[in-house]
Formats: sequence, structure tokens, C-alpha cells
Amino acid sequence: MVRQQQRVDFGGENGNLKPKNITGLHRIHRFIDKLQNKRASLNQQIIKQMRIRAGAENLLKATSNNKVKEMVLLELSYVNSNLQLLMGQLEGLNSSVDVYQNTQDTANIPLIALGLKETKEVDFSTHFKDFILQHYSEDGNSYEEEIADLMDLRQACRTPSRNDAGVELLAKYFSHLPLIESRFFSPTHHTGIFFTWYDSFTGVPVCQQNLSLEKASIFFNMAALYSQIGTRSDRQTITGLEEAIASFQIAAGTLNQLKETYTHTPSYDLSPAMLSMLIRLMLAQAQECLFEKIALPGIRNQFCPLMKMAQEAAKVTEIYDQVHQSMIQMPIKDNVPLFWSTMAQIKTNHYRSMAHFFVASALLDHQLGPNDDEDQQEKTLSQVYDNIPEGRTPLDILKKQDERQCVGKAHIRRAIQGHEEALRIYGLCPSLNSLELLHGILKASHQRSLNKYSENEKEDEFPDYTEAPDIVPKTEHKAEMEVPTTTKVKVADFFQRLGPLSVFSSKQRWTAPRTVRVKPEDRDVGFNLKGDAPVQVVSLDPLCPAAADGLKEGDYIVAVGETDCKWLGVTEVLRLLRDAKDEEIEMQVVTMMDSSPSMTYSMICLAYDHDDKNPRSRKVTKKSSFLSWGLKNKLKSASTLSLPTDDHSGSLPWNKPCPTFPSSSSYNNDSALY
Repeated sequence: MVRQQQRVDFGGENGNLKPKNITGLHRIHRFIDKLQNKRASLNQQIIKQMRIRAGAENLLKATSNNKVKEMVLLELSYVNSNLQLLMGQLEGLNSSVDVYQNTQDTANIPLIALGLKETKEVDFSTHFKDFILQHYSEDGNSYEEEIADLMDLRQACRTPSRNDAGVELLAKYFSHLPLIESRFFSPTHHTGIFFTWYDSFTGVPVCQQNLSLEKASIFFNMAALYSQIGTRSDRQTITGLEEAIASFQIAAGTLNQLKETYTHTPSYDLSPAMLSMLIRLMLAQAQECLFEKIALPGIRNQFCPLMKMAQEAAKVTEIYDQVHQSMIQMPIKDNVPLFWSTMAQIKTNHYRSMAHFFVASALLDHQLGPNDDEDQQEKTLSQVYDNIPEGRTPLDILKKQDERQCVGKAHIRRAIQGHEEALRIYGLCPSLNSLELLHGILKASHQRSLNKYSENEKEDEFPDYTEAPDIVPKTEHKAEMEVPTTTKVKVADFFQRLGPLSVFSSKQRWTAPRTVRVKPEDRDVGFNLKGDAPVQVVSLDPLCPAAADGLKEGDYIVAVGETDCKWLGVTEVLRLLRDAKDEEIEMQVVTMMDSSPSMTYSMICLAYDHDDKNPRSRKVTKKSSFLSWGLKNKLKSASTLSLPTDDHSGSLPWNKPCPTFPSSSSYNNDSALY
């Protein structure tokens, strides 16, 4: 109970909020959480039905009994019907755009937000404890606190808040994953931990033992959160629109980085084709918000500003048309909610109609006067069209009243047709029936175009079938992908007690810690050290007490007495050994199992003499004190090791057993042993 109170908040929805203090925003967050829980429940039901279908299909292939086949076919039809219903419910949840909209936003067309990918809970406890015991030869139970913190962090990531704190929470967990991978996920050993994530569009589960799926899914959810932040921004203010623009651009950049980094993810919503479509969708919504930002202060009712807004609207049309074209391509068409493709089609027609309405207003409401800049208007009009109607020039349209009226009314007719098409598409999609706001905006735009046409229609006028030319899309503020700056945050390694990651990783295998007793003689322990952390034994005197007690060259010192030395450098370890003075002190050392043992034997082999019948007759002189020498030469390599000379007159014994294969170490025959 105490641990649960200590770890109540990682920035998710389960903070210390009292019911009486819950704001409207928190209520919305809780409603979204309920939506996610419902989506998770649907995912579980879809899995169950898919397993039943797979079993029935296998039975149908295996049996030859006609009665059994009939029963299986009946079961398959029932299961397929259930799957269609469940998929329809899931699509309805994915189409709940109004859930993510700002409640203050009452005059803008709704935007689309990505839903978070759902995942199953993962229990790291047993597997990590076993791995710590087997791989690092430490008691895994002593790391319960760290494992619990990691599991709490992952659990909080399942329901992040829809704001920057939620993004930071996901970024924090994402930054921990490379550390966890280096510690526990060996390329040659499976931990037995399965990560299950559900496809956000189909609900189909994907399961992997490595962390690639985990990383990609967290990255996807970061993009989804940015899209939800964008849809929740208050688009009635410049600040809110700037927040929405930035959020959608960062969402596009995050998805693009996901597509370039994780290229072999088995989940369909993480496939390159789907991610490319989602990137276009995020950029289209950013461009739409840029258009709204320009229009928010009001559009000057003048020729050039109206033409400029027409091209801005045409740019939004162009991008949404690309989004729609990508949505109707196979196999994306079968997995994207119908609501999404319908919205893209509606916005394509709506903004195209707005572009034609702006051009019509510029031509019909503003005649070329003596004080107007004729050259500027001619240049502006020529840039709006790719192909001017045959027999006309920009100057003719501007100067001739009949031509101006004819082309202007042709544009207003195209605006009316586009609005009518948008309303028709709206009526065909059942998921849009609840979006009365969208229907109201489309009807108001349609009525405005009808009123404009009525104002310029004359009773005695002959029908004119002039076709208005397309408007060239152009913008001064193009939406661009932004590189996310919060994908990685600086975090402290949960398992730093295992030692420096550069040494104590899952790629290396270690022996169990051994106890070596060291007794300095005249402040000399008989070996030297090198490295930063942890320190490594080099220049070992084969005759010293530590070598007799099992110390080997290449061993890493992990503890001196009661002090953990995994993170201590040479200076600190030397200080601990110096403090022991002439008393015996115990060290804990480990050996890298993958390291070559040749260096361990090299010192012995080079000193062995087959012709020496009396090893006691040799004499070895000692070097200066180890501690004084080691402080000056703590980074000196083993290649400069001082080895005994091949002197037959010596009298000091060397009783180490000697193998007969040759050594590969370099040495100096003129030097003496400690």
C-alpha cells in the first residue's frame, strides 16, 4: 500500500485529483479514457472471434464429413457477421471526432484526431529477476523497486493526458526503452516477455518479443497525442490556431520519423502506406488551420486580398484531394474509417467552392476604377488562372463589364455546385449525421453562394454556359513537417545499480562475483588497475596473495569491502585499497565470460623454462610500491607489463602451473617483477 501511494502520478489521468475539483477538461479526459476502454474491449472481442474463425477454417479443411462441413459453414457465417458488427463499432469509435474537439470551438469544421494504440499489460517482474540472476549473477529480488517503477511508468502510458504532460510521459518511457533493451534483451537470448499492441484501425493484435513494436507503438501514440492536442485547440483565437498548426506539423514529423526508422513493423497502422496517408492528413489539417489563421481577423473586401484568399483556399483543396486519393487506394481503403475519407472529400469540395466564391466576389463586387492599380490587378488575375477561357485575356476580363460579369457568375456557379456536392456526400455517410455543426457550416456556405448568384442574376439575361477555369493553388504559409523535440528526454537508468551500461549489458556474459582477499605488503597489493568505471585488473603479479586467491588479469572489481565499485574510477578504488593499509581486505570481482583467456596465461608461459631443473635457484627483484606506481600509471596497458627475466641464478620460486602453448603478450626482458 505504501508503494502505491509513493507512485500515484506519472503525469497520466490518475493523479491526486479530488472529485469536487475536477474541471470540464478533466471530465472530457475521463470520457476519452472510457472511449479507449471501450475500444480495448472491442479489440478483445475481435481477437476471440478471429480465433474462432481460424479454428473453424482449419476444421473445414481437415474434415470430409458433409454434416460437419455444414455445421462449420454455419458457424463461419455467424462469426463473420459478428466480426463485421464489431469492426463497425470500432470504426464508429475511430470516427468520434467530436470527442476531441474543443467545446468552445463552435464555428469551425471539425478536425480528425488519431486514436491511441491499445496494449496489454506486461509483467516484467519474473523475467527480469531471472535474467538478473542468470546473466548478472545478482539477486533479482533486490531490484523489485526498480522493476515496479518501470511497470508503473508503462501503465501510466496507457492513459496519458491530452496535453504536453502526456507527450512528455510517453517520451520519458520511450527514452527508457533503449536502456531496458541494452540491459535485458540479448540478441541471442529471448526474455520470454511478449508485447501485444492492437491495430488502431482494425483491432487486430500484433505480438512480438523484441522492443521494436513497443518503440514504434509509443512513437505512434506520441503523434496521436499531438493530433488530439491540435483538435482541442481553440481555433477562435490566434494563439489557439498557432497551437493547432504546431501540433499537426509535429504530428506529421513524428509519423514521418516513425516511417523512416521502423520499416518492418507487422502492424498495419504502422505500415509505410498508412503512415504516408496519415502524414498527408496531418499536413492538410495544419494547412487548413493556417487558412483559418489568415481569415480570422477578417478578409478585406478588396480585389487583391480576395484573390489571395482564393488561392489559399485552393491550396487547402489541393492537399485534401491528395489525402482523399491516398485513402481510396487499396489496401488503405479497406482499413481507413469511411468517416475519414468522407471528411476529406467534403473538405476538398468545400474549400474549392470557397476559392471560387472569393474569385467571384472579387470580379462581381469590385469594378476596375480610375484609382485602381490596373497592372497589379492584371498580374494578380493572370496568376490565379492556369488557363484563361478561350478568347479572353486578363485585361479584357478586368475592363469589360460583360466579360467580368460572365466569368464572375461562372465562378459562383462552380461554388454552388461544389457546396451541393459536399452536402450530398455528407448525407451519404451515417457517421456524419451527429455532426450538426458541420452540416450547418456547409448549408450556410451554400446559401451564401446562392445569395451571391441571385444578386447578380438578371431576368432578361440569356443563359450563359461559360465554364469557370480552375484556380491555381498558392500559399505564403505552407504547412511543413516539424522534427519533434520531445521524442527523447533525459532519464535516469532504473537499473543503474547493475553498473555502467557500456560494460554491464545484455551483450556480455559474466561469471558470478568471486571473493578475493587482498593483503597489502608495504602498500603493494601486486597488481595495477585501468579504466574509468568499473576498473579492470592489469599487470598482475602471479606471486601476490590476490593471484593465489584466484584473481586474474582482466577481472573487473565490483566491490571493495562493503563499498560498491561498479561506478568508481581508478583513483577512488586505489583510495579504498590504500585505506586498508596492511590489513587484509576482501574484493568482489567478476570475469567476462566472452573474453579471451590468452592474456591470463601469457605471463605464465613467458616465464616458463623447460631446461630449468631447479626453479628455486632463480631470483626476482621487486619493483617500487604498487600504489605509488599505479597512481601515476593508472591507464597504462597490459602490453607494458614487467615480467621476470630468464635468469637461472635466481632463488625465488614461481610455483604457478604453466601451460605449454605460446603466449601473445609483449614484454620487456630487462624489467623485473614486483
